[in-house]
Parts: sequence; C-alpha cells; structure tokens
Amino acid sequence: MKKKLTEEQFNLAVKKARINEQTKMIAYEVLVKGTAQTHFVKLLGLSKGAISQAVSRVFNAYHDNVPAGYEKVTVILPKHKAFIVKQWDKTKKNT
Repeated sequence: MKKKLTEEQFNLAVKKARINEQTKMIAYEVLVKGTAQTHFVKLLGLSKGAISQAVSRVFNAYHDNVPAGYEKVTVILPKHKAFIVKQWDKTKKNT
C-alpha cells in the first residue's frame, strides 16, 4: 500500500507533529505529490531509512490523530454498510 495524504490531511498532521522543515518538505513531496522516496535519497544524500522515517512520522501523525469525542475503529463490513460509514466520515469532515 502506497502511503498518501491529501493536502488537508497533511496540514492537520504537521500541526500536531514536532518536525523540522526538511522532514516536512520530504513528507509533503512524498505523501501529497507522490514523489518517490528514492528521489530524496539521491538529492539529499540521506539513507532510505531516514527518508522512510520522515514520511512515516507525518503519515502516522495524521492517522493517530483522533478528535475529542471520536474513537478509531477498524471493521470489516458488507459493502452497503461500508458505504454508509464512509458517508458518516464525509459528514464529520465537513462539520
């Protein structure tokens, strides 16, 4: 699974995460723009592990962020039920 975030999701993640500007730039380019991590290995001379860690820090900061009054759950549902839950999620994001 390729890690991706929308610009809005990225902005929420970096608000909560304590990261430097280089980490923020790398994570933005990889998660939002879709730039390959190997590009930054060559460009910045950092290890693949360092680049991966920078991206994961921001990605996890978004996915670990649960607003007050909500609970994160993982479930397997029939398609029609999953559709309903996705609609709830969209409604929550728009409020």
